[in-house]
Amino acid sequence: MADNRKKDWWKQAVIYQIYPRSFQDSNGDGIGDIQGIIGRLDYLQELGVDAVWLSPVCCSPQDDNGYDISDYQDIDPMFGTLADMEELIEEAGRRNIKIILDLVLNHTSDEHRWFKEALKGKENPYHDYYIWRDGKAGILPNGLKAGFGGSAWEWVPELEQYYFHQFSVKQPDLNWENPKVRREIYDMILWWMEKGIGGFRLDVIDQIAKEPDRLITSNGPRLHEYIRELSRETFQKGCLITVGETWGADVERAKLYSSPDGSEFSMVFQFEHMGIDQQEDGEKWDMAPFSLSRFKEIMEKWQTGLYGCGWNSLFWENHDLPRSVSRWGDDGEYRRQSAKMLAILLHGMQGTPYIYQGEELAMKNVKYGEEDYRDIETLNMYKERLAKGYNKADVMHAIHARSRDNARTPMQWSGEENAGFTEGNPWIKVNPDYTEINVRQQLADTDSVFYCYKQLIALRKQYAVFTDGRFEMLMKEDEQLFAYTRSSEKDEILVYVNFSGEEAAFTLPEKWVGAKVLICNERSKKKEVVKPYEAAILYRKK
Repeated sequence: MADNRKKDWWKQAVIYQIYPRSFQDSNGDGIGDIQGIIGRLDYLQELGVDAVWLSPVCCSPQDDNGYDISDYQDIDPMFGTLADMEELIEEAGRRNIKIILDLVLNHTSDEHRWFKEALKGKENPYHDYYIWRDGKAGILPNGLKAGFGGSAWEWVPELEQYYFHQFSVKQPDLNWENPKVRREIYDMILWWMEKGIGGFRLDVIDQIAKEPDRLITSNGPRLHEYIRELSRETFQKGCLITVGETWGADVERAKLYSSPDGSEFSMVFQFEHMGIDQQEDGEKWDMAPFSLSRFKEIMEKWQTGLYGCGWNSLFWENHDLPRSVSRWGDDGEYRRQSAKMLAILLHGMQGTPYIYQGEELAMKNVKYGEEDYRDIETLNMYKERLAKGYNKADVMHAIHARSRDNARTPMQWSGEENAGFTEGNPWIKVNPDYTEINVRQQLADTDSVFYCYKQLIALRKQYAVFTDGRFEMLMKEDEQLFAYTRSSEKDEILVYVNFSGEEAAFTLPEKWVGAKVLICNERSKKKEVVKPYEAAILYRKK
């Protein structure tokens, strides 16, 4: 199981996230699958990524798009078979690409064998695999709410008990206080490691140590105890990349999660920067003006806070987030320039970059009618807000900007019908702009967003300063320009971008005049002026 490669290989890596349902359909049923991914491995090799993180492909009733797992050790038939997964691991390995599995260890599906057994009675050995409270119908144990709306407690009349669920009612939370639960999980992970899996992304992992009676749903007292045991029993027996999804992480917690001693994870996903354009006391649907100076403050905090004592995950997008070019760039006139700007800005920082499928093409948000959305969170919000009297146009505006389905539209491979994603009817509508934005078009254009990402991936492997350099923010208060340096003893880079659609005044520091340009999206010919969304990385030896 052990790997002879460098222990921290993931520090130089770039990870590509695939949402399998929407990546490539191979059998015409309108749903992406593992054979479809296998058929696109050459594309991923061309891009240059080191690993592929798959959103959940294990057996699931798909109440929450696979994050409700009914069997951790089998593949959902909609995606293929276990043999297909084994083939994917092998074929990716031939291209020096590792496969990262997405695991949900906080909860299972209510159709998981464990929960079915738990429902048989309080004396059943699996009953204590979940969290139950005695009570009476209609009298909830407390007022905790579920993440997808409604109470976090569901009544089971046959048992005269409530079970706890932090998300959908079909996603009962596991009881991590039970050592038998933890052992089952460890054995399952070791089984996947034996099959050659290169790592794991752990969904909402900071919620496993919940104490609902004390109203604690994340960052519970035993959280790091559990994670260290998990790591010791599994991850440390191989050479894996492990990343925990931790919405509640601050810098101090992240130092524990990503400690260089390897006692927990390789790194974490933290989401502080994702709240930059959200109202402070509101939900993600409640948008607020974007402040670049505040954005820089957050990014600087994480870059400097984890330097030498932890490790960052670098990302703008994932399966839960809107398209970055629509959110923070300009998905109209300056789509190409602003997408490259965002890429250059992020990939110059310290950490492991993640590219979400289609991000390398600058795919955009979609504006469906309400009948075309598929995401449970979006549909629940739509019903709840209309029932509360919200204006429908305002609700749809929020959905168009923030719905998780923005990231889940089919991958746009070509200008052919259904974007080359499927020969059948796609499970969710293709973004109508696929005739203009697609892989075939961008591979034929050496100035495309795709080739910008490819070049950035190559630069991170060529120059150690991208991995090791110390971060220093420049021009902190500027509301147009985002600039920073990364410095080692031998060399340094300067990254500067215009984060706006207007020209900006910028004087290159004297020591950088004549420096090597590693990458740029375009350069202004005007002295001391940068174009809208202009971005570049300069390099110099000390």
